Amino acid sequence: MIETMTWLQAIVLGAVQGVTEFLPISSSGHLRIVSELWFGDDAGASFTAVTQLGTELAVLLYFGKDIGRIVRAWFVGLRDASARGIDYRVGWYVILATIPIGVLGFVFKDQIRTAGRNLWLVAIMLIVFSFVFFAAERYAAQKRTLEKLTGRDALIMGAAQCLALIPGVSRSGATASAGLFAGLEREAAFRFSFLIAIPAVLASGLFSLKDVFEPAGEGLAATGPQIAVATAIAFVLGYVSIAWLMRFVSHHSMSWFGGYRIALGVAVLVLLSTRVISS
Repeated sequence: MIETMTWLQAIVLGAVQGVTEFLPISSSGHLRIVSELWFGDDAGASFTAVTQLGTELAVLLYFGKDIGRIVRAWFVGLRDASARGIDYRVGWYVILATIPIGVLGFVFKDQIRTAGRNLWLVAIMLIVFSFVFFAAERYAAQKRTLEKLTGRDALIMGAAQCLALIPGVSRSGATASAGLFAGLEREAAFRFSFLIAIPAVLASGLFSLKDVFEPAGEGLAATGPQIAVATAIAFVLGYVSIAWLMRFVSHHSMSWFGGYRIALGVAVLVLLSTRVISS
């Protein structure tokens, strides 16, 4: 049965989206968990996708100079081969990295909105991918800067971004880990991770606008004003979150997030096993 979302739910979920979107702890997983714990229902994949538009606006603002420079270089490079520097190549790399998730996101859109939101799966993914973080930090070379990014790196990180379709994985965590395994420095891996998320998340959010007011199956249906407020909150907190994260990863390991993910995943498994919450 579809229930109407309350203002408290919209505000809380918008805040959760903003705080968790860029941290490698899975915003979709947190939205699913918080929805069930606090409200006994699921906000739905469409609500998640649309409120992500707010956090992506935060990316556009935070990386505005970089994005503008890359876009200008890409268009200039199309006309002038002598002007094809690193920014021109990064423009192509973003396009290249977006193709895999664009294809898989379209093919599996129904599964993403239904079976993929099972809390057993979310909890297991939170735990399992924590060990991917640990391995990336321990064994990856982390020597190359963004200026030495290659098409191979873009494909690897683009393929890893597809894992973000599963709540509990984390888009930034999956793509940044892939970048580390490819030999990129941690800050470079996260920076490119945010860049390749822009087209995928914007497309997903715009595609889901028509569904957010009438979620398929059971869930919470939000009104237009509620979506607008939740998205605005996600934007403000998302900007603060990304600014903090870029400073944090310059000096700290992703393993800190891995420890938190394991604790949260185990807690959710316990709650599910004892039937305190349902999947």
